[in-house]
Amino acid sequence: MTVRRSTTRKPNVERAALLTLITRANRASDPETALDELAGLVTAAGAQVVLRAMQERATPDPATVFGKGKAEEIAEACRQAEVDVVVIDHTLSPAQARNLERVFGRRVIDRTELILDIFAMRARTREGKLQVELAQLQYLLPRLVGSSEALSRLGGGIGTRGPGETKLETDRRRIRHRISVLKRDIAEVSGRRGYLRTRRKRGDVPTVALVGYTNAGKSSLFNLLTGDDAVVSDALFVTLDPLVRRMRLPDARHIMIADTVGFIDRLPHSLVAAFRATLEEVIDADLLLHVVDVSADDRDRRDKAVREVLTEIGASQVPMLEVYNKCDRLEVRDRDRLAASSANAVCVSATKKQGIRELLELVTSRLAMDTESAQFDLDYTNDRDRQFLADVHRHGRVTSQVSMGDRVTVRAEVPRQWLERTGRLRAST
Repeated sequence: MTVRRSTTRKPNVERAALLTLITRANRASDPETALDELAGLVTAAGAQVVLRAMQERATPDPATVFGKGKAEEIAEACRQAEVDVVVIDHTLSPAQARNLERVFGRRVIDRTELILDIFAMRARTREGKLQVELAQLQYLLPRLVGSSEALSRLGGGIGTRGPGETKLETDRRRIRHRISVLKRDIAEVSGRRGYLRTRRKRGDVPTVALVGYTNAGKSSLFNLLTGDDAVVSDALFVTLDPLVRRMRLPDARHIMIADTVGFIDRLPHSLVAAFRATLEEVIDADLLLHVVDVSADDRDRRDKAVREVLTEIGASQVPMLEVYNKCDRLEVRDRDRLAASSANAVCVSATKKQGIRELLELVTSRLAMDTESAQFDLDYTNDRDRQFLADVHRHGRVTSQVSMGDRVTVRAEVPRQWLERTGRLRAST
């Protein structure tokens, strides 16, 4: 077993120990990288990492993950390091968590509970708080423990005597009721979001969603593209609630661009399910911009994690462009190689404002694949024609406009769906 300690104490900050197990199933992955990411999560949760330990074992011990002997060794190391909480880089069964708490003599949480705690800290809107609470209760429900001996009487009087419910059964019933209420409330939020998306689609305003690993720079890029002031930080999971803003492309068309929650390796299924209402912005997008941190040593692992989540939520078929962010940290030859690797990739630096023109041109080109060139002869004196002319300018890219008296001839590239819905006669140009 490998153990690393830190002796510097920060006042009024929880001291955490990080533990991971190397098994046959995860031997191919780098345990140090996994612990580094777990340390980032612990720091984001407001604790100080003072102990890191890893053990090699063919399979996890069903009772204590690490085996009784190793667990006792870790318990002694935690005592010497004055650890307050032990964080396991795996998902623990309820029995394993209880057994480890007995051996360690201190709180034990797993990776899923840690991520849920960070999400609870970051949630700001009512929607975000509902989704986090749902995920927390779904995680808690199978982990409730109680004693069958702790029975309560229903009350005095004929017909009311009996064992009643255990406190455990009462708690479970209350949690199930709260889960049903949360699901109903989230469904209402999802319905409102769906209504807004339908309105955008009726207006033929394409939606482009930013996706990527947490801390890849999505919010920085979102702010740069839209002029918004979304919170940007090196901390993990800063963006929980999706932000949708309108922006103008170089060809004068308007699009909606959405910043979404960052993904992470082994993102808990309960979180994916709870945040489905939020992730529908990704599922229904016309184009995804996969923001990749090219300076990360484990870029391939992160890319795989993002694609697995996209597949899980049903967004794997949405067209996607690769946006390699933080390219200012690469050598010139490496940037050129990345840029030439695919026609659907572009190198940028959101902080240095580099490569943004190329990115917008690529987005414009991809969205223009669903447009059609058309010519319209309109009458200025006709109210419907004047409104239609305004719609052409709003939804398409006008290439020429010639006026002769009360008549105007407009040539434009417009979305095919919008053109078909208008039912206007037009001449291809």
